[in-house]
Amino acid sequence: MGKSNMKTIDLRSDTVTLPTPAMREAIYRAELGDDVFGEDPTTNRLEKMAAERVGKEAALLVASGTMGNLVCLLTHCGRGEEVILGDQSHTFLYEAGGMSALGGIHPHTIANQPDGTMRLEDIEAAIRGDDVHFPRTRLICLENTHNRCNGSALTPQYTDAVAGLAKNRSLAVHLDGARIFNAAVALGVDVKELTRSVDSLSFCLSKGLAAPVGSVVCGSKKFIAQARRIRKVLGGGMRQSGIIAAAGIAALEQMVERIAEDHKNARRLTEGIARIEGLSVDPAKTQTNIVYFDSASERLTAQKLVMELGKKGIKLLPVGPRRLRAVTHYGITAEDIDLTLTVLRELMEGSVAAH
Repeated sequence: MGKSNMKTIDLRSDTVTLPTPAMREAIYRAELGDDVFGEDPTTNRLEKMAAERVGKEAALLVASGTMGNLVCLLTHCGRGEEVILGDQSHTFLYEAGGMSALGGIHPHTIANQPDGTMRLEDIEAAIRGDDVHFPRTRLICLENTHNRCNGSALTPQYTDAVAGLAKNRSLAVHLDGARIFNAAVALGVDVKELTRSVDSLSFCLSKGLAAPVGSVVCGSKKFIAQARRIRKVLGGGMRQSGIIAAAGIAALEQMVERIAEDHKNARRLTEGIARIEGLSVDPAKTQTNIVYFDSASERLTAQKLVMELGKKGIKLLPVGPRRLRAVTHYGITAEDIDLTLTVLRELMEGSVAAH
């Protein structure tokens, strides 16, 4: 049986990107050493570049965004201490409870607003008083862009306000900046404006930047020295990690500005979905590369719609009974978006006719 020539349009996540030709060449030519001994020159170069890019003293390459956030949480907090974070945050929902399972850290969730923020008064109210009955509040976590809140970008002003509140209460702020460069591009600001007031952050090389693997943790030299210990505890000492770092360097050098293309394609997708009967989306909420939309069809639930799209070579992610997510990224073209919209329209029209 012959192999199908049908192109796959994979919109499930921006983690599905394949490395660019320049990344593959950089991996092939990477100068290597043992990073646990601090001797991998390519990793050292990436860490220096990453720290400078976000305005921090030092940085640390880790295997994933989940590891990056966990390393930071374990560096900031001891067992029985508490972190304040949004109820829709990636760290709370999608990181396997690592803070509790491995760190004994208590999550105190408060409501994320539709734009990904948490209200300052809610944060203030969540900070524990000095009482033997309570865990000690140590940390506030932000997420930028905010995945579950339509990929919303948090502004520099909001981040600074949270950091100011934290400083007044002797707390630290960690930023899950998995897609921080998406936020910077969307807001038209230097990424340093989004990171200047936080104590630590992690950002992914393998999402909008399209590297095959890896994330970077950034903070003060003292913070990163401790984070390096925690990374070792988690099994994250990767020896000749320049293989990973080389692609990360290419990503930082070449892939940041092109993120604007992903945002343009996401808007194209949102505007098209808004014109399809039976689908609902709010075009005003698509700010970066993440699109959430809903099916009103009785027959085409999210799972069923994903199944039917899959038969046409189009992959989306069901995230609720009727809710779906699409993420644009390197490798997705305007033509891919138009084909996706055509197939969606045909499926929804067929559903209405069948009904």
